[in-house]
Amino acid sequence: MKEIRVLWMITFKIFLELIRIIILFSIIGCVMWGCVKLIYTSLGINVDGSYAGWLGGIAIYSLLFVLYRNKLQFLGFYNGPYRQKLSPKSTTTLITVSVFFIITAAFLAS
Repeated sequence: MKEIRVLWMITFKIFLELIRIIILFSIIGCVMWGCVKLIYTSLGINVDGSYAGWLGGIAIYSLLFVLYRNKLQFLGFYNGPYRQKLSPKSTTTLITVSVFFIITAAFLAS
């Protein structure tokens, strides 16, 4: 009986963490996209209806992935054994590619 209770609690914590991830990525992703779109608009660039918007979205979710893996996962509900930070090389690569995508999106849309 105790094993079932422990298994249920672990499953519930994983479920809560997934809900937390969805909410964090939705809210922070919308705020980040609003900031990027504000910068594009102030530069006179319109990314609506083009593939440039997709590049910006991929870049933002890549940055959110780095933020989650390096900081936010340690503040959540789940305390499993496989929580670890990204390697510095992976972090640098993902951030560099994200910035490149955001800059490329500006040139593709104009």
